[in-house]
This record gives sequence, structure tokens and C-alpha cells, in this order.
Amino acid sequence: MENDTTDRRLHLLALSIFGLGIVAITVVLAGPPAIITYYGWTPYESVVKALQTDTAAVTAIASISAGIAAAVAGVAAFRRMPTRRSRERSIAGAVLGVQALMLGALFLWFRSGNPDRFIFHFLNVEKLEGFGGAFLRGAKNTMVLAAGGELGGIILGLFLAILALSKRRTVRAPARVYINFFRGTPLIWQISALYIALPFAFGIQNVPGPTVALTVFALNTAAYAAEVFRAGIQSVERGQLEAARSLGMTYLQSMRYAIVPQAFRRVIPPLMNEFVILIKDTALIIAVGLKVATELDIYNLAREGYAQTFNATFFTAAAAAYLVVTLPLIWLVNVAERRLRSGLVGVTG
Repeated sequence: MENDTTDRRLHLLALSIFGLGIVAITVVLAGPPAIITYYGWTPYESVVKALQTDTAAVTAIASISAGIAAAVAGVAAFRRMPTRRSRERSIAGAVLGVQALMLGALFLWFRSGNPDRFIFHFLNVEKLEGFGGAFLRGAKNTMVLAAGGELGGIILGLFLAILALSKRRTVRAPARVYINFFRGTPLIWQISALYIALPFAFGIQNVPGPTVALTVFALNTAAYAAEVFRAGIQSVERGQLEAARSLGMTYLQSMRYAIVPQAFRRVIPPLMNEFVILIKDTALIIAVGLKVATELDIYNLAREGYAQTFNATFFTAAAAAYLVVTLPLIWLVNVAERRLRSGLVGVTG
């Protein structure tokens, strides 16, 4: 009976440590934004004033104090915990406490410097007035470039993967040369070279920059997608191909009806990862120069805004815009990977 009471107390202690860590990290993450919102995000002097108030300092000190308490208590109580769950809670609280301690100290360090100059140049929201529609248009252009490049890359990459897996060297060689070339040269070089070479090599004049960039994105993505497909196809049991061939299917028919459908499920997470990377790589369209404002992607729109105002808040807004686009996709990638590992996405014959 006494042991049960002790265990309950230790469980409660572990839960308390975890809760203290949650409180510490929440205060340091939510405190400054809440204070700034109270004072107002515009003009920028309001943000400076909010961060220099005693309330902001007390918030940081409170999070540091709670973080230290959670860290010390979590480490001290870890070995005394009776179950794995309680040990996990205590160590999680300690880790959250250390994180709160570091963030709180970083905030106080930032506050003691020249926050007014940083805020004027990087968090001056007033400078973004009137650019909301332009950023939406830039996000649309970014997604069009990325989606078009990814779709073209997947189609061409699948074809290249099938060639690269051929037993005949004469079939494999061109695919390997293509893959190695596009994986071995910088993407910005590929965009620049194609844009410059088109008039000389093929007599094609005045090709729009976005068209050139979209073409190169598809060609470049195809090289990486080919390797992803190759690994996915090779991960399918050899007996599947042999069974398909024994039914009278040709090599290409076996790939189309038996192997590729199974491999495709396995390559979804890495292909989604490539898509996220391509979204960020669309900023390299700067290499071809954009002549029309409606062609600007997120990054080049930020450059245009900076050129007009000499204020880097546009780059902060661009980073936020990229995160708005990529974070949901990253979450989907993680979900797909978990489902694949757990066996919920099975392989069907």
C-alpha cells in the first residue's frame, strides 16, 4: 500500500515537471508576440517599445526561472521514476525547461543590444503595405513553377528509371549520362545555360524566362526522380517481375502493370520531399531575369520590394510566405513516411 502511494506521488511529480516545462516554453514563445500585439505591430516604434517594457523582461526572466526549475527537477527525479512513462515525462519536462532557458536568455541578449535597428530593417510591417496582392501572386507563380517542374520531372524520371534498370548497356548508358549530368551540375548553371544557348543552338528567340526555368526544373527534377524510382523499383521483390514475365508479359508490360504500381507507393515520400525542395529552388529563376511584375515569384518579389524601399522586411515576409507553403507539405511528407513505416500503406500485387 505504501509503495502504491509512493508511485502515485512520483507519477504526479513527473506530470508536474512536464507541465512546468510546458509552461516555461509557452511563456517564452507566446509572451513577446502577445505583448507586441497589445502595443501594436505598427508603427515599428510600437514593436520596439513593447520589447523594451518591464513586462517583456519579466516574461523572459519567468520563463528562464521556470525552465531552470523544470530542468533541475527532471534530471534529479529521472532515476526515481517507477515507470517508463513517468521517466519520459520527467525528461521531456527537463528538455523543455532547457529550451525555455536558452530562448529566454537569447531574448534578453537581443533586448540588451540594438533591437530598434533590427526591427526597423527586418520587422517594419508598415513597409509591406500595399504588397499583399503581389505576395499572393508571387506565391501562385512559385507554386505553378514548382508543380509544373515536379509533374514533368516525375513523368520523365519514371521513363529514365526504366531505361537505367535495363540489362542492355546501350539502353542504360544514355539514361546514366543524363542523370549524372543534371545531378552533377548546379541548377542555376542549367537555367542560365539553357536561356543563353536557345537562340544560338536552335534559333529560338525571346523565350520567356519562366518558360525556360520551368523546362529546366522539369529536366533537373527528372534526374533525381529517376534515382528515386530506381530505388523504389529495386525494392520490389524480384519474384514479382518473374511472375509477371511468366504470365507472358514483356519487360515493359511487367513494369507498367506489376512493378511500377507497387514501387510508386514507396516513392511518394521522397518525391514529396523533392517537391518541397523545388519550391525553394524556384527562387533561382532570378538567373534569367524577369521583365514583367506579374512573373515574379516570392523571392524575386521580395528583392523588388527591397530595391524600392531598401528595407529587408520584404525578405522576412518572403521567408514567412515560403513557410506557409512548405510547412503543410513537410507535415504531409512526415505523415506519409509514418504510414509507410507502420505498414498502413501496403504493397499490393
